Amino acid sequence: MVSIILELSLIIGIAAVLALIGKLIKQPPIIAYLITGILVGPLVFNLLQSTELIQVFAHIGVALLLFIVGLSLDFRVLKEVGGVSLVVGIGQVVITALIGFWIAIGLGFSYVPAIYIAVALAFSSTVVAVKLLSDKKELETLHGKIAVGILIVQDFIAAFLLVLIPVLGAGDFSIIFWQLGKAALLISGVFVFAYIVLPGVLSIAARNQEVLFLFSIGWALLVAALFDYLSFSLEIGALFAGMALASSRYSLEISSKVKGIRDFFVVLFFVFFGSLLIGPISSEMIVQALVFSGFVLIGNPLIVMVFMRMFGYKKRTNFLTGLSLAQISEFSLILILLGFTLGFVSQELLSLAILIALITIALSSYGIYYSQPIFKWLSPVLGIFDGKKPELGIIKKSGKYNIVLFGYNRVGFNLLKAFIKAKKKYLIVDYNPKTIIDLSKKGVNCVYGDANDSDFLRGLRLGRAKVVISTIPELDINLTILRNISDKKIIFIPTSHHIADTKRLYEEGADYVIMPHFLGAHFMAHMLLRDKFSKKSLEKEGKKQLKELDERLFEGHDHPKKDFHGK
Repeated sequence: MVSIILELSLIIGIAAVLALIGKLIKQPPIIAYLITGILVGPLVFNLLQSTELIQVFAHIGVALLLFIVGLSLDFRVLKEVGGVSLVVGIGQVVITALIGFWIAIGLGFSYVPAIYIAVALAFSSTVVAVKLLSDKKELETLHGKIAVGILIVQDFIAAFLLVLIPVLGAGDFSIIFWQLGKAALLISGVFVFAYIVLPGVLSIAARNQEVLFLFSIGWALLVAALFDYLSFSLEIGALFAGMALASSRYSLEISSKVKGIRDFFVVLFFVFFGSLLIGPISSEMIVQALVFSGFVLIGNPLIVMVFMRMFGYKKRTNFLTGLSLAQISEFSLILILLGFTLGFVSQELLSLAILIALITIALSSYGIYYSQPIFKWLSPVLGIFDGKKPELGIIKKSGKYNIVLFGYNRVGFNLLKAFIKAKKKYLIVDYNPKTIIDLSKKGVNCVYGDANDSDFLRGLRLGRAKVVISTIPELDINLTILRNISDKKIIFIPTSHHIADTKRLYEEGADYVIMPHFLGAHFMAHMLLRDKFSKKSLEKEGKKQLKELDERLFEGHDHPKKDFHGK
């Protein structure tokens, strides 16, 4: 018992230190966990002795990981992401797998290992891509939405393969068909049970947060154990357990409750996986890892860009979407590990997959983080991927306008009401396609575009405006806007959340900088002094605020254009 506790303590301690270092050099935690596994494994310090227990924890971790992934795989989502995500997702997986297979054959692999490595190369990491896009606040952008849609399609395909691979190992066609039938019946049973029974159970469980948490974990592990008992993958059971709850109104709350315990066990999964990297690592394996990694880092984005060019998207959207998918997935590791468990994959191929994961996740993380400057650098040679039709088909050619507002949501909502009340001519610029679609339907003068794109800003001809306002808090974007305002008589009002950024913006020529937190505190102090800390006055202001919030929520749904203009 003492040795197990000591091992866990060392693992968590090393992982925490490496994750902290990774944060400083802009690397996702997965890299830190894999490296931790390599350090504590037989390749370096050989500190991991309780491998069976760690493996059990690892299986629980990946089960919870896939349970949460399943919660996000609502079938109705495919209606929202559109045909482009479906076509690009399927096309990219097929083309990548085919090319990857022939690369593997060319490097001397036999057919079965080549198939496994090809399939592993075909999937991109939902965990890495979504985390980095979220950190950069790009999930709601056009390329962010398409990338997430492609990842969802990939996850569906991976889920199917997790069911199919163990079945194909049976060899006998009659057994294969029996196993597939049994799998279909089992999956159908889970969804029917979830549709009929679970809504009522969840409504009762949701009355107490601890009960909801415990029930969610119990449901995930029980379904996973049932799949495992019936000779299917434990992980695929957890995935379908999550998918069965994806359309529930409690799915987001369940996901947030389970994430904490999931994160702990997921650390042990990736540590365990890293510990499977067993030497010797030959020069041939390193060359193979570099070749496969190069294909994933360069080939995957190119394949995605070619497909998206067929849909007419601009080179910027195509490039940023492709760059988001330039790494192998946690599903890739799970599929390789499954093949290793079934005896189809050798230890050497398992080690090779870990090296490819380390290389592609590390380099693609930098690629996503620095995607804007990389695009600016490569833009002159990307013309072949530039589509001809306007993105979204909703760009509105505007006439004259006095005010240009970058970023509609939050602060921009109130500013637009002021423009309308003052009868000013305005143009709204936003990078969220849904926002632009909604505003366009309501007759608001708006345009879809990225404020960090100098070519786009030049096309707006900011020089004809009298006031330019940015509600975007990123310093680099505001500096880009400022440098595209040639006339110093134009008023520029950016937004900032940090004192150092605010001072820099003033130094560069901003006329006034919006600092929401400071303004909110200033308004609160003024109101308290004005009303002499009166409870009655605060209640009055609170009711006024609630009315404004209701108006804001109502504005998010379709309603007549006249509501926008207060008529």
